[in-house]
This record gives sequence, C-alpha cells and structure tokens, in this order.
Amino acid sequence: MSDFIVSARKYRPSTFNAVVGQNSITSTLKNAIKRNQLAQSFLFCGPRGIGKTSCARILAKTVNCENITENIEACNKCVSCKSFNENASFNVHELDAASNNSVDDIRRLVDQVRFAPQIGEYNIYIIDEVHMLSTQAFNAFLKTLEEPPKHAKFILATTEKHKIIPTILSRCQIFDFKRVGINDISNHLAFVAKSEGIVAEKEALHLIAQKSDGSLRDSLSLFDRLISFSEKELIYQGVIEHLNILDYEYYFKVTSALLKNDINALLLLFNEILDNGFDGHHFIIGLSEHLRDILVAKDESTLQLLEKGEVLKQRYFEQSKFCELSFLIPALNLCNECDVQYKQSNNKRLLVELSLMRISSIGHQTAEKKSPKSFIVTLNDEKKHISVEKVAEIDKKIEKTPESHKKSEIEGNSEVADISSKSIPRISLSSKKKSKTLSITAAFKQMNEKKDVEEEIDVSKLRNADFSSTKMLESWKEVISFVKQKGKSNLGITLGVFLPELNDNFLIVLPLSNHSQVEMILEEKYMILEFLRNKLENDYIEITTKVIKGDKSNIPYTNKDKFAKMIEQNPHLETLRMKLGLDPDY
Repeated sequence: MSDFIVSARKYRPSTFNAVVGQNSITSTLKNAIKRNQLAQSFLFCGPRGIGKTSCARILAKTVNCENITENIEACNKCVSCKSFNENASFNVHELDAASNNSVDDIRRLVDQVRFAPQIGEYNIYIIDEVHMLSTQAFNAFLKTLEEPPKHAKFILATTEKHKIIPTILSRCQIFDFKRVGINDISNHLAFVAKSEGIVAEKEALHLIAQKSDGSLRDSLSLFDRLISFSEKELIYQGVIEHLNILDYEYYFKVTSALLKNDINALLLLFNEILDNGFDGHHFIIGLSEHLRDILVAKDESTLQLLEKGEVLKQRYFEQSKFCELSFLIPALNLCNECDVQYKQSNNKRLLVELSLMRISSIGHQTAEKKSPKSFIVTLNDEKKHISVEKVAEIDKKIEKTPESHKKSEIEGNSEVADISSKSIPRISLSSKKKSKTLSITAAFKQMNEKKDVEEEIDVSKLRNADFSSTKMLESWKEVISFVKQKGKSNLGITLGVFLPELNDNFLIVLPLSNHSQVEMILEEKYMILEFLRNKLENDYIEITTKVIKGDKSNIPYTNKDKFAKMIEQNPHLETLRMKLGLDPDY
C-alpha cells in the first residue's frame, strides 16, 4: 500500500520529448541550450497542471548535464543527472513562494546566490507560485533578478501572470504555456493505461480528457480515481456513471425528436434526465453545446474544430445532414435565452420544456416550408391547387419536348400553358437525389436569397395617383388633426409651424427650426407617411426635412407666444379670454 505512487508523479516527464502538448516551448528551450543563449531568468506562466514546473526541472537538469545528447536531452548517467534523479542535487534550489513569501525569505535566497555551484555549471533557482510574493519581497528580488552572477539562473512559475509587478516581468524571458489539447491528453492516458496493463476504451479516455479542462495532472488524477472504481478496466459507461456526466446519446435522441416535432418523446426524455439526477440548467447548456457541434460538423473544413473521437465525429456529421442552418441558428438562440432566464425562473422545469417545444416547432415549420404539398395556379380564370407531383410531371413533359415543338405543345395544352406562364419553381427529379450537406457559407447564402424572394414587392400593385400642391396642403391639415387625435399635440404643433413643399417624384420637404424637431418627425415618420399615402392614394410619397437657418424670432415656442399668435389670426379669442377671466400670463 505504501509503495503506491499516483500517476501524475509516476509518469511525470523527465525529458523535453516527454512533455505533452507544449512542443513550441520545449523546442525553444532546446535551441537556447544548443546555441548557448540561455537567459538569466525565465517566467513560465499558464493554467494548472500543464507542465510548467516539470519543464523548469527538466531545464535545470539539462543545463547542468555533463554529456548532453545530440537531441539536447540529459544523459541520466553523469554525476549531476544521477544526483538530480535522486533529489539530492545541490545545484537546483526549489522555493514555494506560497509559503515563503516574505521579504526575509527572499533575502536569504539572495544571500545564497553569490555561492558558485559545487558540481556542474549553474545554480538553478526555481520559484513556484511566484505571484504569491509580497510587494516588498518582489522589490528585494529586483536587483538580483536583473544582474545575477554568471553561474545563477532563475526560473519563476505562476498561474496568475497578471499579479506579478511589471518590473519583474520586464526582467524575465516569458513563456506562455497553453492548455493541453483533448487528443494529446487522450493519447497520453492511453500510454499510461497500456503501461499499467489496464484495458481502456478510447471513448472513455476521451471523456476523461474533456472533463479535465486542458489539465494533464487533473486528467491523471481522474484516471487514478476511475481505475480504483472499475478495477483494471475502463469503459465508457463506467466513466459516465462515476463522473455523473450526461451521456451524449441523450442529446442525439433529443435532437432527433426536435427534428420530428415529437413533443411527447421530448417531454419523456427530459423527465428521464431529471430522474437520473441531472439539473435542467446542465441539460440546456449541454444541448446548446451539442447543437453547436452539429453546426461545426456541417462543413468538412470546420469538422476539425470538433474535439471528439473519430466515431463520435462521424455521428455528428451524419446528424448534421438532417439539420438545416435555418433550424440550428434559431435553436441556439432559444437555448441561450433559456440559459440566461434559468436562474430567475420560478418554474425551471416548465421553462426548459417550453424552450424544447419552441425549438421543435422551428424544425417542424422548416420541414413544411421545404416540402410544399401543392401550388395555387390560375386555370381558365379559376384558382386551383396543383399537386407537386402534377407540376413535376408537366415540367418533365416540357423538358422532353424538342425546342421546335415546345411552343406549340404548350399552347395546345391549356393546363401546361397556364402553369408554365406562372412563376412556379421548376422541379427536377434528379435534384431530389442530391446530398443535403451544404457548407456553412453556402447555407447562409441560401437563407439570404430565400429571404430576399419573400420580401420582394410587386411593383405593379403600388398606387401612383397624381396630386397637386394644393391638395397636398389640404391633406397636411388633416395629418395635423390626425396626430393630435392620437394624443401627440407637440408633434401636431411642429407640423403646423411651416408649410411643407412638394417637389418632384412626390417628395415632400418639411422645413423645421431645429434638430430636436427633426428627431421628433423621424420618430413618427412612418405613421405620417401611411396616412398621407392612403389619403392621396400614392405609395411613392416620401418625406424629408430641412432645418431653416434664418431668423427664428417669430416662431412661437411658449404657450403664451402661441396664444398671442392665435389672437393675431382671430381677435375674438381675447374677448373670450376676458369673459372667462383667464390669466394672460399662464
């Protein structure tokens, strides 16, 4: 029992070539050693468990090796390498800055730096979690880090680069370690399993790699835990049960039910997922990820973005053939809405079920639009429904007719003539056999073209009645009365300050005194246009505004000024005011 060593330590890399997923960094360090261009201080930064400290130790071991191999690796035979492997090297000094973060700890380290190494060429100082040092400790370290003795090299490691002061960063050669890829972790776990004599399914190892979030150490810890659970055998179903992961099989089934608009199956599947102890929020996030993966799988060029096993990639590719982009994009939006609203919802289960129903209806509507059952055409001045099969039959008949006889053939058949004269899509039997797989770009283009066709306006139906400037001004007064009835008195007053002008092409120019009035008109422009177009029976009418920059002193702004202007037009208003006893300075 006491001899057991966890896999993260047992299979810790001891050479540059054994480091997983950091090829660019290991190549750079090897070249620096080969050309004797080592910096005096290094900073290794990145997430946990990706090989920062391991690379620091390998670098420390290699630079002091007496017989470096042609591949720039330590020989493991010289005195320096043997002492390092036995954790008895006097040349390598490791300091945990999390527990030794005071200024006194750094001063003791600085005092040791001046001593030359007993064996080898360099004294290597590895400071792990260096961001934990206090500000005073950093400042005490600055001078030594900038101008260390020739025999001293510093390797700093941290998971939080942003916490290190800029003066330290500027004195180091910085290496940013990346998260280890899922395939790299999966391959390494396969190597460990083979070394330990463990039978492991590839999909199970891939799932562990996904769960570890790019950390090789975390994946090895999960691996050890699962081996203890499964006793020398690692299968996919066991990993699913032990790690409490929602199986992707559920998402494939849910997507199939969504495409079929099978609401009963959807509700039963979601109920089964809840009964298995999974949270609805976890499910909806997983569904959005699944739909995203289907979107990525639609195009072979983006299939590489799918970090799954080869078998699973093929399943995603197959299902993507049945999912159009016009279904996936709205479905992803609805999943995102549900994700945002989940925490605030009182009835969380109902929220998820409603989201599933809405997504399902998108797929159903899309299928109906893609497969029309009939076309409406006019035959002998009478509207009739013609089935798709009938149109295809007529279309095929026309295609087979020679060009010289096609016109007479069409004219001789009234049904063919009426159908061919309409803008009915030509139906080709061979086109039905084409693959439904489209590139993402082509699918977007197809959606946009479809939208343009739907929004196309029949110009022949637009009204185009002519009218004079006088008739326009009469209608303008009715516009003012109309907007005031709508409760927009300020807008009515603004419309009545200046008279509009009628220009060519039915363009009405409205003079205004300031830009605030322009904004007011723009907000209600379409309401005014609709009234005018209906009143004057002309759909080509447009309204534009212009700001008058002349004398604005005569323009009434306050209620008092407006009343004075009204008295000028009708003096009897003053008599009425006096009889009612109203205050002139209201």
